[in-house]
Amino acid sequence: MLVRADTNKTLKGHKLLIIAPWQAPVGFLEKLAAAFPDLQVVYHVHSLATTPLSTDAIPDQTWRDVTILLTFNTLPTPEQAPKLQYVQLMSAGANHVLDKPVFKDTEVVFCTANGVHGPQISEWIISTYLAFEHHLPSYLEHQKEGRWNRDAMSAIEDAADKTIGILGYGSIGRQTARVASAMGMKVHAYTLHPRPTPESRRDRGWTPPGLGDPDGSIPSRWFSGGTAAELHAFLGSGLDLLVIATPLTGRTRHLLSTDEFDVLAGGESSDGGSSSSGKTESEEGGRGGGGGDGQTRKEGGRPARRGRTFVSNIARGPVVDTDALLRALETGQIRGAALDVTDPEPLPDGHPLWAAPNVIVTPHVSGASTRYSERVLAILEVNLHRLAEGGELVNRVDRREGY
Repeated sequence: MLVRADTNKTLKGHKLLIIAPWQAPVGFLEKLAAAFPDLQVVYHVHSLATTPLSTDAIPDQTWRDVTILLTFNTLPTPEQAPKLQYVQLMSAGANHVLDKPVFKDTEVVFCTANGVHGPQISEWIISTYLAFEHHLPSYLEHQKEGRWNRDAMSAIEDAADKTIGILGYGSIGRQTARVASAMGMKVHAYTLHPRPTPESRRDRGWTPPGLGDPDGSIPSRWFSGGTAAELHAFLGSGLDLLVIATPLTGRTRHLLSTDEFDVLAGGESSDGGSSSSGKTESEEGGRGGGGGDGQTRKEGGRPARRGRTFVSNIARGPVVDTDALLRALETGQIRGAALDVTDPEPLPDGHPLWAAPNVIVTPHVSGASTRYSERVLAILEVNLHRLAEGGELVNRVDRREGY
């Protein structure tokens, strides 16, 4: 339980343990000391390239005294850290802590680093989509071979007036919407819970200043609900690019499977589902891998026809049924896919996804950025100030939802 008086400006009685894969930035510890003179800070560097840090690497007395912990995945037992009140995760997701005793058997407050990935992952989403649309993988191969080949030039379509659907409209989704809308794309958003009012659509998480969609005004259509019919209404709304950005929970495992790819292949839904909008509802689009009508030549076992939707998964691999995805790629139900996460992960040598048609695979690197640590520590600072002032912490994990 987060124990605090109305205010505790100096954070007297608190001890912060930081377990980070990088050295403290110049001036950071001094900044904390100036803001919170009574806060004790222990900084422990542990590289993510090595095995996970054992709790034994931290002195027992430190664990007994710690009240605030910043960590990727090193968590004490409740018995080791009886005074622990608040854990600031360095990851945007919390699925890796849901089964830990310190999470499920206590009232310790957990907060994610939601928001740190928005800029770089949105760039990955858009850049892989554009690379596919503009045939860059093929042109790079031609460059290696020393060939000047313009055969695919007439089949390139730009993104203006296309429709992007964002499954999970959190910080990553909102920044992706911002970038996509700047290119002239229409945005459809999907959230589990309804967002019928302007106030309900506001972003209450942390976002780098000036980015994202703070007031939730970018989407032209907003879908919500937890049933298959409600999800299918979204998937059938005429999407040229589907971005999967939902947390991995028991509810979202294999959220996209055979039926969902069937809906994507069918195009516009006739039932409208639980969509809500204060704007017009129009969708257009397509992509030319070998023609603007979705046709492509059958070469090297590739499908003779491709669907409308390009699928981008930056969430977690198990959100998508891999076997169903492979069938959708092989049969041309979808236009292609960009996968930064897979199931299984790491993707083993010889796995069919490596050779699947029209797919771009990267090894879970879309969240990488030289500014990652800067943003994580910014969230920690925000929450320390809120703790000192008796306010609610940002990015707090909902134990019922699991994120």
